Amino acid sequence: MKTLNHKHGWAMAIPAILILSIVGVVPLLTVINYSFFDIFILDKRFWIGLDWYQELMQSPRFWASLARSLLFSTLILTVQLPLGILIALAIPKHGIWVATCLMTMSVPLLIPWNVIPIIWLNYLRLDTGFLGQFLTFIGLDFDWKFNLFHTWLALILMDVWHWTSLVVLLAYSSLSTIPTAYYQAAAIDRASRWQIFRYIELPKMSGILLMAILLRFMDSLMIYTEAFGINSGGPQNATLFLGIDLGEQIKAFDYGPSAARSVVYFIIILFIVWAFKTALDRQNSGGAK
Repeated sequence: MKTLNHKHGWAMAIPAILILSIVGVVPLLTVINYSFFDIFILDKRFWIGLDWYQELMQSPRFWASLARSLLFSTLILTVQLPLGILIALAIPKHGIWVATCLMTMSVPLLIPWNVIPIIWLNYLRLDTGFLGQFLTFIGLDFDWKFNLFHTWLALILMDVWHWTSLVVLLAYSSLSTIPTAYYQAAAIDRASRWQIFRYIELPKMSGILLMAILLRFMDSLMIYTEAFGINSGGPQNATLFLGIDLGEQIKAFDYGPSAARSVVYFIIILFIVWAFKTALDRQNSGGAK
């Protein structure tokens, strides 16, 4: 019976595997193929081997963009992870306010990426934007166009506003599965609020938080639409991230270099996924013991 169910499971997965092969594997193989050619037009290309990869690895601009992207992702996670956990802990477990809070937190996630920079540019306008007017009122000259620190701050605030809700929803989903008996036992033992979080809630959330870190890290590492919409990589390339370099090459129809860059990015993401998968497996094996 177990063997039969196992076979039935694979049979049900076949349609999904076929769809993923069409929308994922075939385009990936096409991009890998393009990365070995110098392409003038798609019907006229010349084999150059690993030249595009060698050029990319020797490019100071690539390594600088990678460093900026890693720094941005680290800052984003440093803010969003603890903030998301705090908000999830503040949401009630029962009552009418649960649905209200969750629906409110979901609103930023429903806004398309290309609209996000437009919204925040309107927020930051000194003449009509409420955020820009407020900063002017308190005497802060917030120059997000030409000040490096202010541009980074605007991008971090924008990303935190847009994506912290994902961490909140994932953390709250884990918290909602904790049996009430655990809290009752903690109350009997007179555990402090920190002890409840440290020994009951955090272990329950740890697995889903690793997934949240992985999702947010990969997404923030490839940020393009928001950063380009705010300042197009400026000032002085201070926000020139990996995604912007790739996007500009694609717009310029540089098929060969952009394909090689895409493959390198794909390898970076694979390494990150492998590292998180290894950490998650170690955590699960440790919990099983």
